Order: sequence, then C-alpha cells, then structure tokens
Amino acid sequence: MKTLPGFQCFSFEHNDIEHPVYVAGKGPAILIMHELPGMVEETVALAHRLQDAGFTTYMPLFFGPPGKKATYSSLLPYTIRLCISREFYMLKRNKTSPILDWLRALCRRAHGECGGKGVGAIGMCLTGSYSIPLMLEPSMIAPVVSQPSLPGCIMGSRKSRLECKRSLDISPEDLEHAKSRCATEGLEIRGFKFSHDLIAPQERFQRLQEEFGESFVPFVIDSGPGNKHGYGKAEHAVFTIHYSDEPGSPTREAMDRLLDFYTGRLL
Repeated sequence: MKTLPGFQCFSFEHNDIEHPVYVAGKGPAILIMHELPGMVEETVALAHRLQDAGFTTYMPLFFGPPGKKATYSSLLPYTIRLCISREFYMLKRNKTSPILDWLRALCRRAHGECGGKGVGAIGMCLTGSYSIPLMLEPSMIAPVVSQPSLPGCIMGSRKSRLECKRSLDISPEDLEHAKSRCATEGLEIRGFKFSHDLIAPQERFQRLQEEFGESFVPFVIDSGPGNKHGYGKAEHAVFTIHYSDEPGSPTREAMDRLLDFYTGRLL
C-alpha cells in the first residue's frame, strides 16, 4: 500500500472485496468516497478541511495512487476498468453497486473506532449517490450527495437518455429504506452540484426532491449562461477540482453549508 503523508493506512476486507483506507483526524467519522480521476490532491485537501473542523476522515482508495495530481489522461483507463468491475455499476439503472455492502461495513468499523452519534459520508461524481444506500447502515446519519453522475446516460434513444437522467444508481428497496429513515428519524440528505453540469443532470436532483421531499436539501450553484462567476458546463467537482476557497465564492458557501450540516448532525 502506498503511503499518504499525514494519514494512517490500513487494508479493509469484507465479502471478498478489499481496498486500502486512509484515515486522519479526531472526532466523529466522515467517509469520503472519491470520484474520477481518483483520490487526487483536491480530495486530500477536502479531507484536511473536514479534519480541521473536528472530524476523522476515512478515505477508501478505489483505484489509482493516493494524493496524485488530477489529469484527464487517466479518465479513460479508469472508466474502462470501472465498467468491467464487479464492484461498480456504471450504466445500470435502479441498481445498487456491490461495493456498497463493503462501504457499509467500513461505516460500522469507523463508528466503532470513533464513537459519537453516528457517521457522515459524502459521495462525489461516480460515488455521488452512494450516501443514500449507505443509510441501510444504522450509524449513517449525515449523508451528502455531490454531483451524482451515475447511471451514465450515453447510450440509447433520446427518450431513453432523458429517462436515464432521472434514474438513480440505487435499488428501489434501498431507496425506500432511506426514505423511511428520513421520515421516522428526521434525517436529512444534503445535495450539491453546478446547475448546468452535463455529467450530473439537474433531472437527477429533481427526482431526489420528488422522492425525499423536504428531507432532501439541495444547494445548486448557478453555472448557466451569463452567471456572474463565469462558470461553464465543464464545472463539475464542487468540493475538489473546481473548488475555490475565495470569500464570496459559491463553492466556499457550499463548503460552509457542508461543515454546518456535519457539525449539527455529528458533534
């Protein structure tokens, strides 16, 4: 296993799936599920911000080296690898990826090690919706959905692609369980995305709003034509690659909202 400065690393195995996990910080646990193109420098920076706010971060490494510089040249080989992986469903609609059972087991371990009220999680891009099926694990009480890109909507007729944009990479059973927890336990799901992100369609957030009602609280950053911050359709990664910490930045406001949510739920 490759080291990452400032983090402890252990290999976690469950049901014949095994990945390294990088841990640092003190306080309640938050699971950070990285996106394409991997656990890049900006992902590590997100972990440090959460640690500074009083949390322990658990970052499983799904592919690639930890803490690398983000490059688009790695997107294609990693995407191909994920498409043939038995752990991730890239194109299947209304199906929960097998990696979720492993992630729920990791949540149980994190809660056991860190204690507290429960565990938080943030999924981004290909892992964007993963925090919702993680709610089958009782310790998951602070789920965050950021720019969910799956299922991918690249094939089929125009009608099929439009339907895909409203689809979720969550089984109906897992979706109903999450809705039940929100209704009975008063849990909330926070969502973040750029409004005109081509990879994470707005229709997907609309579907989540329909399913969860007031329990789904979205924060959508205007990236439409003429927006005052100059965002375009390429803006995607709210908390990592496209994050700006400048005062007044919409992504800085998103970060403040994220930290407030975790603080209110976990501390």
